[in-house]
Amino acid sequence: MMLSPQPHDARAARLFKTFASKISADAPRLNLSWSNWGFGREPLARSLKRLAKAKIGFIELHGNHYTPDLGYKPGEVRRLLEETGVKAAGICGMFSVENDLSSTSAVSRQRAIDYIRRELDFGRELGVAYMLVVPGAVGRNVAYDAYEFDRSVDSLRLVADAFVQAGIRAAIEPIRSDEVSFCHSCADALRYIKAVDHPGVRHINGDLYHMLHHEDDPAKALVTYGPWLTNLHMADTNRRTLGTGVYNFDAVIAALYLAGFNNKDCFCTCEPLGPGGDVYRSMHGVTPAAELDALVIESANYWRVRETELRTLIPA
Repeated sequence: MMLSPQPHDARAARLFKTFASKISADAPRLNLSWSNWGFGREPLARSLKRLAKAKIGFIELHGNHYTPDLGYKPGEVRRLLEETGVKAAGICGMFSVENDLSSTSAVSRQRAIDYIRRELDFGRELGVAYMLVVPGAVGRNVAYDAYEFDRSVDSLRLVADAFVQAGIRAAIEPIRSDEVSFCHSCADALRYIKAVDHPGVRHINGDLYHMLHHEDDPAKALVTYGPWLTNLHMADTNRRTLGTGVYNFDAVIAALYLAGFNNKDCFCTCEPLGPGGDVYRSMHGVTPAAELDALVIESANYWRVRETELRTLIPA
């Protein structure tokens, strides 16, 4: 007896049909990248060699310029990128209670503004395409008050010109409610972008794991918000290696093609951090290199297999 398709299966089937009818055989592939802050204290040189070995062409660099004296030095990073052939796609902005655009503390808001300026100076030297911005602190899921959205908008608007001057896209990331107090969905991110109302703040950083919690259908959301997306963080449903959970990556890939995401300014960036609400601790730890090697190789291979198989649906 054949079971009738569940709604998500039926939606995926329609998506594949549309993909096959609209995507040409010469369509470029998606840009596969990796966010390295989850590698913790590992030296950047080792991380880049791992990505190059896995034939991952791009890296999202940990935004670690928390003070003027800390963080990657652009000359050294440029040399390592040239040696490995990996390109810098963007910067993963890290926003905690210490540098929170929405904080009731003026000191914390100023730290966030200064931090963004430092990262943009760094990113401009490397020619990155985007910087991820979180409107409220990660790890704080209880609202300060009813005005944190407004404070965050006002704070980011103060530094929005710097994005234009640097030629870097501000990518607003919606995050699940277990980790932040507001801006949980793509619709929330778009409302925030419209409130900032500035040409330097026009894009969204999607995240498949967070989308599981706040989008009815992640693939549909990717198509709907495609015009604003510039980067997509990726992990499976267990927030681990691609292919070890139950995410329908075929539907994700088809949606990204239909959204026109396969272009030079958009990136599919692996960020498998594992479960838990306090993910920022990952940047301070040490994971055995062999585990990271397997994580990267298995994720990259799985992604490429799914993308290759999906493209067989395109008529010759």
